[in-house]
Amino acid sequence: MSRMTKKTKLWTIEEEDVREDHPGILEAAELLKLGELVAFPTETVYGLGADARSTSAVEGIYAAKGRPSDNPLIVHIADRAQLTGLVSETIPAAERELAERLIASFWPGPLTLVLPVRPGAVSPRVTAGLETVAVRMPDHPLALALIRAAGLPIAAPSANRSGRPSPTTARHVADDLAGKIAGILDGGPTSVGLESTVVAVGSRGLELLRPGGVTQQALRDAVPDVPLTLAPELQRQADASPGAQQQEQAAPRAPGMKYAHYAPQGEMRVITYGPSTAARDAVPDRAAALLAQAKRRGLSTGVLTYEEHADRYPDVDHIAICGSLRDLSTAAHRLYDALRSFDQAGIEYIVAEGCPMEGVGEAIMNRLMKAAAYRIERID
Repeated sequence: MSRMTKKTKLWTIEEEDVREDHPGILEAAELLKLGELVAFPTETVYGLGADARSTSAVEGIYAAKGRPSDNPLIVHIADRAQLTGLVSETIPAAERELAERLIASFWPGPLTLVLPVRPGAVSPRVTAGLETVAVRMPDHPLALALIRAAGLPIAAPSANRSGRPSPTTARHVADDLAGKIAGILDGGPTSVGLESTVVAVGSRGLELLRPGGVTQQALRDAVPDVPLTLAPELQRQADASPGAQQQEQAAPRAPGMKYAHYAPQGEMRVITYGPSTAARDAVPDRAAALLAQAKRRGLSTGVLTYEEHADRYPDVDHIAICGSLRDLSTAAHRLYDALRSFDQAGIEYIVAEGCPMEGVGEAIMNRLMKAAAYRIERID
């Protein structure tokens, strides 16, 4: 089956049927061994998998997604032996011990560790020329069964066109990549809804490169004696700096650090707010004013809001309700589906309400700022 086939095979596998010798999983695994691309679900989002050792297979990921070539990929594994084969033998003992503590706390799960790479373990296209490799063990039975059946480490960014909202269902994958990849394993909707947290393990402790399903507080609780710092880009985003995009580093050390991502096709902006109650309460009124201005310009309008504010936008063409401010895990789970809904509705101008940058809210705001290409307005 060629990589640019016009027919992408779909296997629908119910949770109770997941096993390594399932015919659909075996067929998908064989395609991966042949250098083809197969999308599969993880607990975070659907990934676009390829043999991490094969440069031609990994190049297929970049081609299918239209992904910038300096953006590294995460390698997915199913057991600890695979990790040993990926990382350098010369990692200092303290860093190795720190990695082990994080693995014990969060694997399988939505935490990616960036560690020194073992020379020759993966294609240089996986690491984008860096001396480190990003690795995680997904917490999804179908993903683990596929990796075990294939018997190889799988490089897998999100299974969407580069820049588009990440896929949380097989339908999202098909909308973006049908005809460009060999197959899609449909395991139903993902549970977390946002990509993994990415941390670099180093001699000075941990550096958070991308917020995700594991929160800062969870990391601090797991290794309370270890310093945790934010990558410069994330510190600027914590300050809601509209200039963050222009100041980003030239060579990203992990996926999701440099480029505008997760974006619907319409122009989008995000309204953030300061710590005061008055600033928080002013967000819907400011959003409604911006949307009214856009409507007067003849644009179709949409708002990304929360259950608490859904009745504040009577004149907007499309309202995407992204969970509840009282439970931001619901907002994380629904975020990408909400962003995709604007394209389905043909919306030209979008305003997204911000949320508190606490817990998983940090990851939500990270994705919203990137989706809006850092068009941010702050109310203080």
